[in-house]
Amino acid sequence: MKYKIGLFFFFIAVAVSAKQIVVCESCSVKTIKEAIKMAQAGDEIFIKKGIYFENDILINKPISLIGEKGTLIDGRNKGGMLFLETNNIKIKGLKIINVGLSYTIEYAAIKVIKGNDFIIEECILENVFFGILVEKSKRGIIRNNKISSNRKNEASSGNGIHIWSGEDIKVYNNEMFGLRDGIYFEFVKNSLVHNNVSHNNIRYGLHFMFSNNNVYHHNEFRNNGAGVAVMFSKFTTMHHNKFRLNWGSASYGLLLKEIYDAEIYDNLFEQNTIGINAEGSTRINYKNNTFLRNGWAVKISGACYTNIFTKNDFMNNSLDLAYNSNINDNKFDNNYWSEYTGYDLDKNGIGDVPYRPVKLFSYIVNKTPEALILLRSLFVDIINFSEKVSPVFTPDDLLDNKPLMKRAITNIDTQRND
Repeated sequence: MKYKIGLFFFFIAVAVSAKQIVVCESCSVKTIKEAIKMAQAGDEIFIKKGIYFENDILINKPISLIGEKGTLIDGRNKGGMLFLETNNIKIKGLKIINVGLSYTIEYAAIKVIKGNDFIIEECILENVFFGILVEKSKRGIIRNNKISSNRKNEASSGNGIHIWSGEDIKVYNNEMFGLRDGIYFEFVKNSLVHNNVSHNNIRYGLHFMFSNNNVYHHNEFRNNGAGVAVMFSKFTTMHHNKFRLNWGSASYGLLLKEIYDAEIYDNLFEQNTIGINAEGSTRINYKNNTFLRNGWAVKISGACYTNIFTKNDFMNNSLDLAYNSNINDNKFDNNYWSEYTGYDLDKNGIGDVPYRPVKLFSYIVNKTPEALILLRSLFVDIINFSEKVSPVFTPDDLLDNKPLMKRAITNIDTQRND
């Protein structure tokens, strides 16, 4: 009890003694570095609008750095900008431009190293190498930021929000574009990513590896080199996201590689080369997703077991499903297929004839991609019909025994973007 009372009076003392330090060209304090040197724990540094040419700004005290509208910090492409190396820091309202480029050093507009309980919000970061880079930190909030660059290739570009070895990080309401990856997680756990827009990035809109127990929802990933990549992770939940317009010879909306025990539901996969490309992914529940006008809706490679597809809509995809495994314990049940031509005599909303989602032509293209040139030919219709009558090459046990006659999802936004 005495400890709690003492701690209470300590925070009261800090709040009372905290002061604001104002930085501007006509002020007594003219540079951000000078203000930080003067500041004590709990102080606020308020930067008035103007242009500040500063680099390598180290913050090793628990303070707030607030920018007035019109505040611009220009790094002149010389190196990193803000380095946060303590707990309880708040960065708000700054515009930072022209971060340096290096092939050996991860220069960032804002770098957090072993800093817990931090907030980075309402910042504009332009022409960056890395935007926000977080290492070995916990309980952070990154929100309402706009991060962009104009790099042309992967080697000379960094990521918008890059987190390595983090826990309990919340990333939301951010926009990232023109970067290598919009968001990158590695060894991150128990974190939340939502309501972000990641578009027109060179590689991935979102890329995470070795990151368990995370939730991603209500994000949009569009026009990226290859949508979203999820690798070597467990207990992932992805829902109400939009994967759109991710086109390319090796592109997809969502790549799953060595993923276990995931929940993927209420997502939209629209106009991607491949909606979902799964390799070595097991015990994943796919429910209430919409696959609309993709090249392939779903491609399943080897070592994908005990996955369940239910109440999903497969609509107007060139090919619904590719499957190259000889063993099938994956279940497709109660999905809607726009290519289904069966009937429903008892009017219960479920087709009376099972649907085979793997067509012979899909099997051929999976083995010989050049055959895709025949996609709209009469030859394709003939071989698909023959395989439907007497299956030889396609998995005879891969069926949707209860195909829906009407769409499972009717309220999702499927507006055209082409």
